[in-house]
Amino acid sequence: MTPAVGRLGQLFPGWAVLRHYRPAWFRADLLAGVTVAAYLIPQVMAYAAIAGLPAVVGLYAFVGPTVAYLIFGSSRQLSVGPESTTALMTAVAVAALGATGAAEHAALAAALAIVVGLLCVLGWLLRLGFLASLLSKPVLVGYMTGVAALMVISQIKKLTGIENSGESMLGQLASAWAHRDQVHWPTVALAAGLLVLLLLGQRFFPRLPNPLLAVLVGTGLVWALGLTDLGIKVVGPVPAGLPHPVLPDLSQIVAMLWPALGIAVVSYSDNVLTARAFASKASEDEAGEHNVDPNQEFLALGTANLAAGLLQGFPVSSSGSRTAIGASLGSRTQVFSLVALATVLVTVFFAGDLLARFPNAALGALVVYAALRLIEVDEWRRIARFRFSELALAAATTVGVLALDVLNGILVAVALSVADLLRRVARPHAGVLGYVPGLAGMHDVEDYPEVRQVPGLVVFRYDSPLFFANADDFSARVHAAVRHAPTDARWLVLNAEAIVQVDLTSLDAVEDLRGDLAEAGIRFALARAKQELLVELDKAGILDRIGEENVFPTLPSAVLAYLEDFEDEYGSLPEGVELPRLSKDAFKDTET
Repeated sequence: MTPAVGRLGQLFPGWAVLRHYRPAWFRADLLAGVTVAAYLIPQVMAYAAIAGLPAVVGLYAFVGPTVAYLIFGSSRQLSVGPESTTALMTAVAVAALGATGAAEHAALAAALAIVVGLLCVLGWLLRLGFLASLLSKPVLVGYMTGVAALMVISQIKKLTGIENSGESMLGQLASAWAHRDQVHWPTVALAAGLLVLLLLGQRFFPRLPNPLLAVLVGTGLVWALGLTDLGIKVVGPVPAGLPHPVLPDLSQIVAMLWPALGIAVVSYSDNVLTARAFASKASEDEAGEHNVDPNQEFLALGTANLAAGLLQGFPVSSSGSRTAIGASLGSRTQVFSLVALATVLVTVFFAGDLLARFPNAALGALVVYAALRLIEVDEWRRIARFRFSELALAAATTVGVLALDVLNGILVAVALSVADLLRRVARPHAGVLGYVPGLAGMHDVEDYPEVRQVPGLVVFRYDSPLFFANADDFSARVHAAVRHAPTDARWLVLNAEAIVQVDLTSLDAVEDLRGDLAEAGIRFALARAKQELLVELDKAGILDRIGEENVFPTLPSAVLAYLEDFEDEYGSLPEGVELPRLSKDAFKDTET
């Protein structure tokens, strides 16, 4: 393979996979594509309704992004297009921009997709793939639970017929309660019945296109029983074909930057997490390894949103449920998405009359069904069993999303993740090390009640990089270890194996600590320091003050040096301590 072909393969991963496509894969891709299409047609129409747009716009927002991801995406199994979270965020963002009518709402949604796409392309250019790890698992679980609750609330009108208003969650609930006498019971009955059908289908027939079946059942009931005469609302006329590509009005691009950034962060995180979850090593008959490139996913998501905006859609991401369906049916490459796309196009061009008869109550039930699947009850239980602080973090994220809306909830989620990280790094695990009879090596004194410390020697390990946020904590805990040593300390050996990064503030703290110990007659030494740490100590002018004779490659060599120093000063070893049986030279190079 020439360098030029290799570079093209990196920029266009889908093209590289298609070059090696094998006919034997097509049967699985065909089955997966048709099944995913049957699932997604009613699903994306429901998501368009969440975004405050005509249901058919959900189909438009699937077409362009699918082609873009086929070309630029690095996952062979990811299904891109409308997604519940981004749809809800779109509705919130467009409402905040002051849309006054359906046409303006649609134009702003398309413009928002363009801005999201541009931000993602910028992320690719700046190689910001590390942003995929900004949201911890508890924060993601709490965030999705909050989004699920907001999704359900957003469907009150479709589920009950109540004309509710209000910008916040509490406002919408208060409005719905105030107009509770307007409940349209036939709508409630239809929505509830279809939701039960969806839940039973998921429970007993998970491989069937249950969303499509539920909507078709609802449509059949409305037609056969004449439920429109009872006030059941349907989607209404659906234009045939696709809209012409149009660059939407970007005059409010500055006002869109903040909500677009929020959508980009959440969409990107969702893309990468879902793609990685379904990525696996390729089998022998596949074209190389199936690796997800975090930076390439920025470009893929960016071009997908640009395509969605040009086709008058709205911001898109990936769908875990559609991806799971395709994977369960053996999808091998993004050809399965092409099959799904072809099915959607046939529907758009030739099945408009059927789409027009979809009852709104069915789409509302689909949204509730999707929202319930976002709430990971098992994960909540696992988090609760693991640690209370992580449970509190997940709960705080949920409350933040519900109280501050989904866009500001993103900021809360990221801030809580970063705060939790800083809390852990600022107060990391640390330990004093000693010997356990019959067990090789040195171990934390808190882990073994029978541990023995070498008299006069304190071996301290700090399990974190050192930086400004934990410099004081590091110094305080070393001083505490010296004060609480079972015998008067003569040496302090810092086991630096976990200190892989430092800053100037923390190095100043190390030097102050060395000076304090020297004044108290305690010798400061380093063991197992990485070469990078030694270089940083040297650049800060601290290594010379520590002294080369006090830097040891291993813990045993540091302990042996201490014993030799003790024997030289007192003429014998500490009481109860014997020199190692190995020769001194062998002992210095052995981690026993």
